[in-house]
Amino acid sequence: MSFEKGLALYKEGKFEEALLCFDELISVQAGQAELHLYRGRILTRMGKGDLALADFDLLVSIEPYNTDYISDRGVVLHLLGRNEEALNELDRAANLDPKNPYRYSSRAFLKDRLGDFNGAIEDYGKAIELDPEDAIAYNNRGLIEEKMGNIARAKKSFEKADDLIGYKSQPTNSLPPVGKAESKKPSPKMPDFSQTNPTSEVSSKHFWETLKGVFGDSETRKEFGLFIKRFFSGKKL
Repeated sequence: MSFEKGLALYKEGKFEEALLCFDELISVQAGQAELHLYRGRILTRMGKGDLALADFDLLVSIEPYNTDYISDRGVVLHLLGRNEEALNELDRAANLDPKNPYRYSSRAFLKDRLGDFNGAIEDYGKAIELDPEDAIAYNNRGLIEEKMGNIARAKKSFEKADDLIGYKSQPTNSLPPVGKAESKKPSPKMPDFSQTNPTSEVSSKHFWETLKGVFGDSETRKEFGLFIKRFFSGKKL
């Protein structure tokens, strides 16, 4: 088994095979950070949060100021329902890396899931301040504003996101060409978190279902990599 083989299996979504590969590699190279990092991510995708946390605990002990490890550990804690600890980790990552908009976007995503909508909007605002071209942050902020009933503010956020990604909505007074179906942009949808108890364990399956609902269509979703793809894709963005 080789690292390249395990990484390829991971990217292909063959998590059980990838886990066997990384288990074997770690058995002879225990403590090598990159091996534990990918095994932790694989275990997380398999819903084995407790085992994943052990790998991330080790990583943070090796590099206590590595904000990527800290942030990744926060995700696992959230999936285990340990939300106060998860938020503390994302706070720590933001404090250590205050100029990185990703830190605020990821914390905003968690705050939204935990019902702290004002805190989430504030963090998305900080992310936008640091990266004014961040269409995803605008769109996510709009979703929260919409959920809070701030329709006018939400509309502005959505319009800004659309401008940044080059989306052009069809004028309402125009008709589609003959023989072609009318093209409409689906309105953004926000997943219903009302059934999610922040104090109980959050299943990995529910987490992925939640992510699928964050955007109404693939164009505005634009690879929600700022938080999740970066953590789980196996690619260095």
